Amino acid sequence: MAVKDYLRERFFPHMWCPGCGHGTVLNGLIRAVEKLGMSKNEIVMVSGIGCSSRISGYVDFHTLHTLHGRALAFATGIKLSKPELNVIVPMGDGDALAIGGNHFIHAARRNIAMTALVMNNRIYGMTGGQYSPLSGYGTVATTAPFSNIDQGFDVVKLASAAGATFVARTTVYHVHEVSDLIQQAVLHDGFSVVEVLSQCPTYFGRHNRLGGPVEMLQWFKDQTTRIGSKAAAENPELIQRGIFVQEDRPEYCTEYDKVIDKAMAAVKG
Repeated sequence: MAVKDYLRERFFPHMWCPGCGHGTVLNGLIRAVEKLGMSKNEIVMVSGIGCSSRISGYVDFHTLHTLHGRALAFATGIKLSKPELNVIVPMGDGDALAIGGNHFIHAARRNIAMTALVMNNRIYGMTGGQYSPLSGYGTVATTAPFSNIDQGFDVVKLASAAGATFVARTTVYHVHEVSDLIQQAVLHDGFSVVEVLSQCPTYFGRHNRLGGPVEMLQWFKDQTTRIGSKAAAENPELIQRGIFVQEDRPEYCTEYDKVIDKAMAAVKG
């Protein structure tokens, strides 16, 4: 199928602000699915509430637009009932790590096979520019006009510590990486996390005087580097991109089937 066949074109133009990076994530996601050659009936996308969560309305897959922070809980139910489906869960800062934080760490701990796509723009864009768990110390938001004193989560470290078996990071500037990492995450048999740094010029960029979309994209280019690069060794302050964790561990649905088999055998015995 062509890329456009995976889109619900009747819902365009999209609702994202001019210069928002989430459209680039949608582009990378669609191209990843197209390269994998998947049927639309093989995919379920589950989202919660927020700018990032609107992505589920633009794709022509099976989709659920659910409650704020509960996307992974709904996705877990889908995966357990239909383990043959590829489940993709796009989330923003709050969906993933504020109200949804408990679901995130336990989905990682269980290693249930789904792809958590964390679209990190460091702000709550849909509700007015409040700071989020990923905003970081010293940033400015509508709820932190004199600067934020909360430390931010590191998505990669948190996902790795919680037990995710595939953990990666990239930015919307690195468009080919977005598509490539999503492909690998979907193919991985376990809980996969792909963090994509995405710009929000409307709130985060404006409040923190980072310029417009072009300047914010330039920042992603200048302030990130590949894992293990010479630049990373010379400047530890650079944000590293790439695959941080990729390991095999028993997948939850497979292990659950074994429990069912044992129970059935015990009943018959």
